[in-house]
Amino acid sequence: MLHRTSALVLTAVLATPAMAEEFQWAGRTDPQTMDPHAVSSAPVLGFLNNVYDGLVRMSKDMKVEPSLAESWEPIGDGEGWRFTLRQGVTFHDGAAFDADDVLFSYERASDESADVRSWFSPVTEVKVVDDFTIEFYTNAPNPLFPASIANWMIMDRGWTEANNAARPDKENGNFATLNVNGTGAFKLEDRQPGLTTTLVPNENWWDEAEHNITRATFTPIQNPATAVAALLSGDVDFVEPVPIQDAARLEASDGVNIIRGIETRTIMLGFAHEADTLKYGANAGDPNPFKDVRVREAVAKAINVDAILQTIWRGSAEAASQLVTPALSGYSAANAARPSYDPDAAKALLADAGYPDGFGFGLKCPNDRYPNDESVCQAITGMLAQVGISAELDAMPVSNYWPELRADNFDMYLLGWSPGGSLDHEHPLRFLASTPNEEKRLGSWNFGGYSNARLDELLPSILSEIDPAARQAMIDEVTALYQSEHAYVPLYTQPLVWGTRDNIELTQRPDNFFILRWVTVN
Repeated sequence: MLHRTSALVLTAVLATPAMAEEFQWAGRTDPQTMDPHAVSSAPVLGFLNNVYDGLVRMSKDMKVEPSLAESWEPIGDGEGWRFTLRQGVTFHDGAAFDADDVLFSYERASDESADVRSWFSPVTEVKVVDDFTIEFYTNAPNPLFPASIANWMIMDRGWTEANNAARPDKENGNFATLNVNGTGAFKLEDRQPGLTTTLVPNENWWDEAEHNITRATFTPIQNPATAVAALLSGDVDFVEPVPIQDAARLEASDGVNIIRGIETRTIMLGFAHEADTLKYGANAGDPNPFKDVRVREAVAKAINVDAILQTIWRGSAEAASQLVTPALSGYSAANAARPSYDPDAAKALLADAGYPDGFGFGLKCPNDRYPNDESVCQAITGMLAQVGISAELDAMPVSNYWPELRADNFDMYLLGWSPGGSLDHEHPLRFLASTPNEEKRLGSWNFGGYSNARLDELLPSILSEIDPAARQAMIDEVTALYQSEHAYVPLYTQPLVWGTRDNIELTQRPDNFFILRWVTVN
């Protein structure tokens, strides 16, 4: 017979969630800012999904689900979308959430200073109906709009304006750069850029918590060997990414699990399409060869992507032919082929373009943003040299990298792109392939200034077309256009390799967002 005191203890244990725990995790890239509208990059948006909420969010299986909006419905015959907001939600400082905060966050995120303004290129007007109803009107029917704003995060008007952060400032920063007042599952306890960022649970979160974390601390560790050693020793509970060359060894180690997947991110090379002259390398100051499509095609044919996949990625990555992966909607099966590796053809193209002896230029690359980014750029540098194109490689931390690209300080550069909330080809078409246009909020990550009038003409129809066959036909057309012009050189789809201690349960999403509310420490 069970003693009465023991029975009470047993009942308490059975009725209580798993023991709460502290959690330590590491990654290569420190979030550049705590401002959810200032920088549209995965390290920033992924991290801030833990402290801010949007109207909608992505589930574990990448489906759109309610968040600060309980429901949404189309207005009229495709005029826009009406969102019914969740009542009783408070920000971390206790302020109440309502439709005015959504309106303010729209005004802030669509401002010319915001890095996420392209998300709102279809929006013509926003109307507050009442405290918990808000309407977004679009320039045409836009069936993808709710999904396209899954990473748009809502800020409190009062807090932001009181702290002189009414508009984002990605160049100089402001109060929202280092501080957070969201509605999310976690609150910011301490922020030391480049060192540690500590989060604690939001005890007043509107949703049901699935985690058992009492405190979570993120530490950026750029050196892969150091990160692996920290995981093996138990100093951290989770590391991403795990270097591909270490994955098998870690899998065989006691106390460690490896989680593998394929990310929705395409790694590519971009060009300075608009620049009249080269800025770097032996031919700095000379006319820009990359304005010639034959030179861009020569670059594509000079790069042995299969060799990169085998030597650097050990077969874990997949070759890419376009701006999205085959797993995403809008992928163009009609344009699945990528340029073949053909150095002789590359040399012939260079000679035809007037560069029989090649030329020198500058290649910008991050060294802490994407797994193996600098190694990939070093391999590309060697391959281009074999056809007479001499790249002066400049690899740098991502905190310096984005400002360099935004200042047009490049001849050619490396970029990775994952298509945000919509998980559709329209996303990179808007951000990367549209002619940059601040008024229309298009092309905000089209650093090189690529422009094609037909692509620009078709994009609104791609966003509004409801018939799948008609929409895909337009996507096929624009894919063929940017491929034929070699606007970018898609290289590969990035693999996901995460490492955890074996007492950790978590969810790996293909967008490589690490969501703390799904973590359990056993």
